Amino acid sequence: MTLIYIGFGVGLAIASGYIIGLLKLEKWVEPFVWELQKSRQATPLEDEDNLEPVALTWGQRFEQGRFQSSEIVRSVWLYVVGGIAIGAGIHGYVPTDFITQYAGANNPFAVPIAVILGVPLYANIAGVMPITEALVNKGMPMGTVLAFTMAVTALSLPEMVILKKVLRPQLLAVFVELMTIGIISIGYIFNTIIN
Repeated sequence: MTLIYIGFGVGLAIASGYIIGLLKLEKWVEPFVWELQKSRQATPLEDEDNLEPVALTWGQRFEQGRFQSSEIVRSVWLYVVGGIAIGAGIHGYVPTDFITQYAGANNPFAVPIAVILGVPLYANIAGVMPITEALVNKGMPMGTVLAFTMAVTALSLPEMVILKKVLRPQLLAVFVELMTIGIISIGYIFNTIIN
């Protein structure tokens, strides 16, 4: 399932980037992005030829690994705990009949509903996994769960706020449209393949 998620996610990103490139929408990128790129190209690294790799001792490597691991845990622990809490709530309190009625295989609108429900949530993949596990255990089809998971990570409102800083509203709208169509399509395709 993880490989399928990654495969579909990368495929959707490549296809969307290609479409945006074909449409030549660069004019809707905020100007400071282009200025930043030009300034980086104009000032190459000084003394670039004399850069040599630094040999680290095993102790330094372990210290660096411990530091990086603690930074990762510090940045995701809240999302993981939140995801576990929501997943536990779904697992313990949301009736199976409710899930199967609104997001089950018999509802042709289950995939778009799952995508819409995923947008207000904000979590990284580690934080959303407990929720997806609970949804699968309650009987939600895998394609619908996959669409929900992709919407949480790619279409969340905080993600749009971040993108708004570098993309103008027109390009942001095109991005959201492409992602939404792609994610819903992936959900339906995967549901068709599995069933």
